[in-house]
Amino acid sequence: MENKQRHGCVTAWLILIIVMNSLTAILYLFAGDMIAKNFPGGISTTMLILLAIIGICNVVFSIFLFQWKKWAFWGFAVTSIATFIINLSIGTGILQSVLGLVGIAVLYGVLNIKKDEIAAWDHLE
Repeated sequence: MENKQRHGCVTAWLILIIVMNSLTAILYLFAGDMIAKNFPGGISTTMLILLAIIGICNVVFSIFLFQWKKWAFWGFAVTSIATFIINLSIGTGILQSVLGLVGIAVLYGVLNIKKDEIAAWDHLE
């Protein structure tokens, strides 16, 4: 088995994704009422639960990226598109909704940072 290595920035980014998505999911599940009240027009419980599930999925995808699974990146792409659609449906502005898609581009860019002339993306199976 070859010795796969990733750049420290890739590791740091994946850890940041795990922490932020974990916190987001917890907030949606346990502070959903507060979020809904502070959002113009409110947010349904169903949408809050769906957004929490997306956050949990992103944590799982991050863990599988640590295990070199390329399908996990595509999972992020799907959740980014789903979040974009949800954001539009709950009344988030188009610009803010589109900015949410930037995360997948950033993840792709970070996965292409090279360590010893090889990007983490090239190690993904």
